[in-house]
Amino acid sequence: MPEFSFDALRRYPDVEADNLFAVDASDRLILDESAADVAAAGTGEVVVIGDHYGALTLGAIAQHGATAVRVHQDPLSGELALAHNATAAGLEGTYEHHELGEPLLTGARVVLVQLPRSLPALDEIAAAIARHAAPDVTVVAGGRLKHMSIAMNEVLGRHFGDVRASLGRQKSRVLVARAPILGPDRYPLREFHHELGLTVCAHGAAFAGTKLDIGTRYLLGFLRQMKADAVTAVDLGCGTGILACALARARPGLAILATDESAAAVASARATAAANDLAITVTRDDGLSNQPDGCADLVLLNPPFHVGSAVHPGVALKLFEEAARVLKPGGELWTVFNSHLAYRAALTRSVGDTRQVGRNAKFTVTVSTR
Repeated sequence: MPEFSFDALRRYPDVEADNLFAVDASDRLILDESAADVAAAGTGEVVVIGDHYGALTLGAIAQHGATAVRVHQDPLSGELALAHNATAAGLEGTYEHHELGEPLLTGARVVLVQLPRSLPALDEIAAAIARHAAPDVTVVAGGRLKHMSIAMNEVLGRHFGDVRASLGRQKSRVLVARAPILGPDRYPLREFHHELGLTVCAHGAAFAGTKLDIGTRYLLGFLRQMKADAVTAVDLGCGTGILACALARARPGLAILATDESAAAVASARATAAANDLAITVTRDDGLSNQPDGCADLVLLNPPFHVGSAVHPGVALKLFEEAARVLKPGGELWTVFNSHLAYRAALTRSVGDTRQVGRNAKFTVTVSTR
């Protein structure tokens, strides 16, 4: 087995900066608390969910001898980072990716989880483990104390008869769950929005769930002003697909691509389009890496203003560059963002002439022309 070092792990191709890290104390604590269970598990009986950049997966393999590990990571950037780190460590081919569900979890006896910050995301994960894993499964779920709450214990308690918390260490803690309780499969959730005339579907990890977040609501008010002669459009970072579906409903002749790096978002957007009988292409992508240059007349974007739990402009700036690349000459990027972020200069540099078309107490909407 090649020598493995946490210090060698990178976030690449995700945003990298001096204050952004590929591994933290919660990764180490999860691995330490699960060491005996992982070592005792058979081939294919260890599952990792929510690994950020590969620390849990590669640590379980290199430190505790896990074999044929099954992995689910919601963001595609996490999958790509794990692959990069596995290759660098000489551990490629020691794990395989799956969607959250039966193929991931059937027969699993140990499940290592980086706790998501979203309670619905944890609820869907816990329900899937309880439904599909082995009856004697042990779940070791950890996170940073500042992102944990007693509500997480309660969520796990709905799906497992035995839930206990470890002592804290280096501002981290794990929750250990056993004795699964079989329950119904509730996801994706569905909600009809009268103001949109749309049914919104959402898996647990999808941003805003079935709700209409206020930034998207504000951008929706400008649909009629967007490039009138557009033939192709992209909802970049589509979430549950509200923008793409609203645009498809308003302009049925438009060919629309909805894309997001989140597996939960992509599944949610597909479900939303199907629930409303709308023909939209939905794909999982790191930005628009699979799209050719100059392929779109119109791009809509409600970018994140954070990377994980850190406030950082890196993802938004990357998406601006991606939008610029795929826009045709004269194409338009419509962006909504928190006004204090002052993205206009960055949009002008990346895309082209940028003007403000709307501003309220919290948000600014701009249009940038390629």
